Amino acid sequence: MALPFPVETESEDCSSACSVRSLLPDDLQKISADVPHLMHYLHQVPIKDMGVPEYYETCERKLADIEQKNLIYRVDDSLFVHIFADPEDARDFYISIEPAMLENIRFILEDMEQRLLDYVEELSAAETEEDKAVVLLRAVDENTVVVDGDGSEGKAGSSKKGKGLLGFFSKSSSAPSGPINVTQAQQAALKYILVRDKLRMGALEPLLQDVNIEDISCSGLGSLFIEHKVFDGLKSNISFEEHEVLDDFVLRLAERIGKPVTYRSPIVDATLLDGSRINIVFGSDVSRSGSNFTIRKFQSTPISLVDLINFGAVDFTLAAYLSMMAAEGMNIFVSGETASGKTTLLNALAAFVPPDSKIVSIEDTPEFQVPHPNWIREVVRGSLSADDGGVTMFSLLKAALRQRPNLIVIGEIRGEEGLIAFQAMQTGHPVMATFHASTVEKLIQRLTGSPINVPKVYVDNLNVAVIASAVRLPNGKPGRRIVSVNELVGYDKASDSFAFVESFRWNSATDVHEFTGNLNSYLLENQLAPKRGYSPENKRAIYQDLQRRASLFERLRDQGVTDFNELYRVFAKAQREGLV
Repeated sequence: MALPFPVETESEDCSSACSVRSLLPDDLQKISADVPHLMHYLHQVPIKDMGVPEYYETCERKLADIEQKNLIYRVDDSLFVHIFADPEDARDFYISIEPAMLENIRFILEDMEQRLLDYVEELSAAETEEDKAVVLLRAVDENTVVVDGDGSEGKAGSSKKGKGLLGFFSKSSSAPSGPINVTQAQQAALKYILVRDKLRMGALEPLLQDVNIEDISCSGLGSLFIEHKVFDGLKSNISFEEHEVLDDFVLRLAERIGKPVTYRSPIVDATLLDGSRINIVFGSDVSRSGSNFTIRKFQSTPISLVDLINFGAVDFTLAAYLSMMAAEGMNIFVSGETASGKTTLLNALAAFVPPDSKIVSIEDTPEFQVPHPNWIREVVRGSLSADDGGVTMFSLLKAALRQRPNLIVIGEIRGEEGLIAFQAMQTGHPVMATFHASTVEKLIQRLTGSPINVPKVYVDNLNVAVIASAVRLPNGKPGRRIVSVNELVGYDKASDSFAFVESFRWNSATDVHEFTGNLNSYLLENQLAPKRGYSPENKRAIYQDLQRRASLFERLRDQGVTDFNELYRVFAKAQREGLV
């Protein structure tokens, strides 16, 4: 892990009177006093050139407005992140501050690797990751002695090159004896690195622990690139400088997740231990820049519709409209390009499906999350042998029709499963799905063309087509917006054309969602109004329901109710009491 500035091998004494500590703001002084490796890192930062970093306990979206970024925020008890500007590049720096980043423990680690052979049986018997961690930490305590000074007496072991970023047990037969002399900092670093590399995801672990990161990308040699929720595109201090080291890391990463890659099968799509999606391409023969991988981070708690309001992706009225459509069983496709927020919106809408519903979700890689107790989560499986065709989305969708679901959610429609989805709509099974198309016209073209081949007369079973997009906001910053919401009305066979009404449109000049379907919504007046008991003469009262719900979203936002699960509980109770 390289730092973008020179690192001093001998750091100034970190006493209360040291020159660096006196420059720090009070909050950073207090934190660094309790976290020695943070203070050690701050001694390496060229404060005279870049200034003193500001400290934030959490990374809030308002930090994106800082012009010249130089700040540190906390990830957990031991992990911190330093964000600072690179005036020579479009991407700023993202520095993971870990306990082991500035401690030279390579020789100590190699020595400890051999001693761990005595603990193999205990590690094998441990059932959980937490139990294994207890064994590893005890092994360090039993084999090290904390001494004053630099711990140079403890630098025992081989001088061979390190074994790779994920770590593995040494196969050397010569077991060392006697305790290893270490400093307090070296012992802490040793404990951290053993748990990180043997039980978790190695050098990637600090990035996976940061909930503010959306994507992690290795494009070959050089730094890892990050897509950050607050600071957008960043470059990490984690890097690969040799193809051999990168290939070794990718091989161990694939083995860790149980999907080995080989030169014969160099491409893997899989799920990490925390649920994140990963795509791996192995070897320079198929990727000219070398092995690469991309990780789409998994959100343990989904982003809620109120969060999307706060982000500006939707406004109160649009949120009310979409939540009503989801609650009343309308068929909804969220369409757009990659990383436009399709799955995020689809997941946010799930909180408004009636709580007594049975939901079946079908995905390539599990991302969709619902709070409903009656939820069947099905995942596509690749072939296990030449005679096994695997389990496809098509076969899972056919099976779902026999499970009496109140809602079917499809991760992404790409092929023949699209026709089955429309057949499900025709038989009264509500369907929600994501799709790759940037306009309603292109969505219809893809649906009716090969390989999906939905008959044109079926297309109007789709009620709502939501178009999501990554956009440039009026202030020049990137963002994600719902750019249009469209109601599909019907297909005219004589003219071979489709009728649809745009009910919402995003104004790119003002960053405002315009309710173009106000008092003119086909679905609100002709589908939802009858479902909610309004007579044809009184169907426009549905717009009052819409505005009441929009006001409810505004009150919830003002009261700080943004959590996905809390929002589900609020609306579940309101639905049971007939309030929404």
